[in-house]
Amino acid sequence: MLKATLRSFLAHKARMVLSALAILLSVAFVAGTLMFTDTITKTFDDMSRTAAADVTVSPKSEFREDRLGRTGQQPTLADTTVTAARSVPGVKDAHGDVVSTSVIVTDAKGKKVGLTSDPQVQAADWHPGPQLPVELDKGREPRGAGEVILDSDAADHNKVRLGDKVRVIAAPGAFEATVVGLANYTTINPGVTLVYLDGTVARDRLLGKPGVVTSVSLTAEPGVEQKVLKQRVTDKLGTGFDVKTRAEQAEAASADMAQALNVVKYSLLGFAGISLLVGTFLIFNTFSMLVAQRTRELGLMRAIGATRADVNRSVLVEAILLALVGSTLGLLAGYGLGLGLLTLMKSVGVDLKGTALVLKPVTPVVAYLVGVVVTLIAAYLPARRAARVSPMAALREAGAPVAKSLRGRAIVGGVVTALGAVGLATGAAATTMDAGHGLALAGGLVGTLVGFIVLGPVLARAMIPHLAGVFPRVFGTVGRLSRENALRNPRRTGATAAALMIGVALVASLSVVASSMKDSVGKQIDQRLGADFTLQSDGGLNLSPDIATAIRKVPGVSEVVRQRETEAKIIVGTSSETITVTGADPGVDGMLKQKYTSGKASDGLEPGRIIVPKSYADDHHLGVGGTVTVRTPNGQSVALRIGAVLDDGGVGIGANGAVVGLDTLGRLDPNLLDSLIMTNIADGAKASEVRAALNRAIKPFPQVKVRDQADYKATVQDQTDMILQLVYGLLGLAIVIAILGVVNTLALSVIERTREIGLLRAIGMSRVQLRRMIRLESVVIAVFGAVLGLVLGVGWGVSAQRLLATQGLDVLTVPWPTIAEVVVGAGVVGLLAALLPAMRAARMNVLAAISTE
Repeated sequence: MLKATLRSFLAHKARMVLSALAILLSVAFVAGTLMFTDTITKTFDDMSRTAAADVTVSPKSEFREDRLGRTGQQPTLADTTVTAARSVPGVKDAHGDVVSTSVIVTDAKGKKVGLTSDPQVQAADWHPGPQLPVELDKGREPRGAGEVILDSDAADHNKVRLGDKVRVIAAPGAFEATVVGLANYTTINPGVTLVYLDGTVARDRLLGKPGVVTSVSLTAEPGVEQKVLKQRVTDKLGTGFDVKTRAEQAEAASADMAQALNVVKYSLLGFAGISLLVGTFLIFNTFSMLVAQRTRELGLMRAIGATRADVNRSVLVEAILLALVGSTLGLLAGYGLGLGLLTLMKSVGVDLKGTALVLKPVTPVVAYLVGVVVTLIAAYLPARRAARVSPMAALREAGAPVAKSLRGRAIVGGVVTALGAVGLATGAAATTMDAGHGLALAGGLVGTLVGFIVLGPVLARAMIPHLAGVFPRVFGTVGRLSRENALRNPRRTGATAAALMIGVALVASLSVVASSMKDSVGKQIDQRLGADFTLQSDGGLNLSPDIATAIRKVPGVSEVVRQRETEAKIIVGTSSETITVTGADPGVDGMLKQKYTSGKASDGLEPGRIIVPKSYADDHHLGVGGTVTVRTPNGQSVALRIGAVLDDGGVGIGANGAVVGLDTLGRLDPNLLDSLIMTNIADGAKASEVRAALNRAIKPFPQVKVRDQADYKATVQDQTDMILQLVYGLLGLAIVIAILGVVNTLALSVIERTREIGLLRAIGMSRVQLRRMIRLESVVIAVFGAVLGLVLGVGWGVSAQRLLATQGLDVLTVPWPTIAEVVVGAGVVGLLAALLPAMRAARMNVLAAISTE
C-alpha cells in the first residue's frame, strides 16, 4: 500500500501543484512573520544591552514620560543626585545624561531632517563612551551654544553638510545651530535622527532649566557586580529613584519592543490564518475530485484485498506528502519573505544593515505543523469518502458521483446561520460597549460564516440558475451548458465559492466600518468644531508663546483661544485616576461646540472650577458642586469644584479628559505652553486671505500647521484609508489563494470531463465555444462567491457599526460603489481564473479525449 500510495502521489503530482502552492503561500506568510519579528526582537535586544550603562538611575514618575516630554514636563534629577551617586563605593564613573525625544530638527529650508517625512528625533548631550551608539566621523565636538552634531545617515539623506545651519525645536523653545560634526551609527540605525549638543547647552535648550539631568549613568569598577552596585546606590539615594542594572534596562526595553511587535506579529499571523482557512477549501476540493476520479482504481484496490483503513491511510499519506512538500517550499519562501521585510524596513528609516535573519528552531516546527495539520484536516473527509468505495466500483464505468440530498445541509446550515444572526442582532442592539455584546457579535460572525459554508451547496443550487439565467439567452447552448456544469456538483461549487466568499466578506465588512467611521468623525467635526482655523504642531510639541502673539496681529482674525494640557491625577476619596486635564481661554465654548449634560462652560472655566466628562462623573457618582483633587506631575495639588459635566464622545477639548480655565491650570503648573490655538475670521474678511496671512505669520515655526475643518476631515480620512489599504493588501493573499481555488477546480474538472469534452467537440462544438463555456462557468462561480461574501460582509459591517455607535460612531455608511466594484471584480477574476483551464480543454485531441476512460 505504501508503494502504491507513493506511485499514486507521483502520478497525480501535476494535479496537486495548486494545492501545494496554497500551502506554500500560507506557510511562507507564517514562517516569514516569525523570522522577521524574531530578528527585530534580537536586534533591538542586543542594541539595548550595548546602550545601557552598568547601572542607571532615573526619576520615578507616575505619568507617561512621552507625554510629559512633549508638554515640557519631562521628569528630571538634580545635579546633586549625580554627585551623590559618584560617591558610592564601587562607582568608577557617573555621568548625568540629558536626553529628549520631544524634538524636531529642520534644515535651512524648513524641511524636517530625518530618514522619513516625519522622523523620530532624539537629542542628547555629547558624552563619548561605550554606551554611545555613534562615533564621530567628521568635524569636531560641539562647544557652547549654537553647535550640534548630527548622525551621518540623516544628514546625508537631507544633504546637510558640515557648517550648514539647522533649527532645533524642543519643548522649551527653538534655536538655530551650526552642524560642526557628523557621527556614524556603530549599531543598527533604528530610524531615529540623533542630534547632540554641548552638555551645559543641552540642559538649557532641551529641558529649559539648568542644574538638572534626565538620568544618571554609572560605570562599575572592575570586579563589582551590577546587582551589588545597584543595592549600594539604592541605599545611598533612597527609594525615590528608579535604579536598574544593565540587564534590567535591556529587559525593560525588550518588553516595550515586544509589546509593540506583538501587535504586528499577531496581526500578520491572523491574516496568515485567514489564508490557511481559504487554502483549506482548495485542498479539500483537490482531494475530493481526485477521489472521485479514482473511484475505479480505489475499487480495484479494495477488490484485491485492501481494507477501508488501508485506503483511508493511503489518501492521508498522500496529503502528508503534499503538506511536507508545500511546507518545505513555504519555509524557504518564508525566509525570502523575511529578508524582503527587513529590506522594506529601510524605507521607514530603520537600516538593519549586516543583520542576519534569525531562524529559531521553533519556526520550522510551526511551519511544518501548520502545513501538515491544515492539509490533514482538509483531506480528512475525502479520505473517509475514499474508504467507503465498494470493490464493485471497479466493475462500473467511472462517472459523475450520484447526487445526494442536501436536506441535512439545509437544516444544519439554516440553524447555525440563524443562531449566528441572533448573535449579530444582539451585538447590534447594544446600548453600551461591554464584553457580553462583544462576544455576541464575535459569535455571530463565526456562526454566520460556518452557516454559509454549510449552506454553500444549497445556496448554489438555488442561486446559480438566477445568476446565470441570462447565459442561455445571450450565449445559447454554450451558456446553458456552462450553467448546468456549475450546478452539476453543488458541493464542489459551494466549496470553491466559499474560499472567495471569506475574502470578499472581510473586505466588505471592513469597508462598511471604515466608511462609517470616516463619516461619523466628519459629522462630529461639523457639529462640534466651530473654529475657522486651528494651529497645532505636527510633532505634538507645545507652541511657543510667540505664536499666539503673532496670530493676534494677523489682519482678519477676530478671536484667538489658547489650549494647554497636562497629565494629572484626579483624586476622589481613595480613588486616583490618571486623566488629561486641558486648560482653555473663556472663549473656547464658541470654538468647540461641546454638549454638557449639566452646568455650562462658563461656570466650569471659572477659577477653582473644573469640567469633568460624564463617564467619570457617573463612575464616581459626582455632579455639579462635587469636589475633586487634581495633582500634576510637578507635585502641585489643588481641590476643585465641578462646574459642569461634559457629554462623552466629542472631539477636541475634553473629549477624553477634564477641562479647567487657564488661570486654574496656571496655579498647578505655570510653565505649561500652548498645545493648540484656535481662531475665527472677522466679519467681512476672506478665509483664503486670512489663511495666507496666518501661514506667513507662522513661517518662523515650520512645525506648526494651519488647518480648517476640511483639513481635519481629510486627515482622518487619509489615516483611515491608509489602514484600510494595508488591510486590503494583507487580505490579498487570501484572495489570491481563493482565485487559485477556482483555477484548481476548473483544471481538475477539465481532466474529470475529458471524455465529455471530446464528445462535445466531436458533435460540432468549436474551440472558441468550448473556451467560452468554461469561462462562463468560472464567472458564475466567482460571482456566486462574491455575492455570498457581500451578504455576509455587509451584515457583519452593519452589526459592528451599530455596536461602535455606542462609542460615538453613529453614522452608518454602506459604500455601494465599493460593493459594485467587488461584483465586477469577481467577474473579472472568474475570466482570468478560466484562462489556463479553458486553453487546456481547447487543445485536447478529440479522438484521444473520447477514448479516455
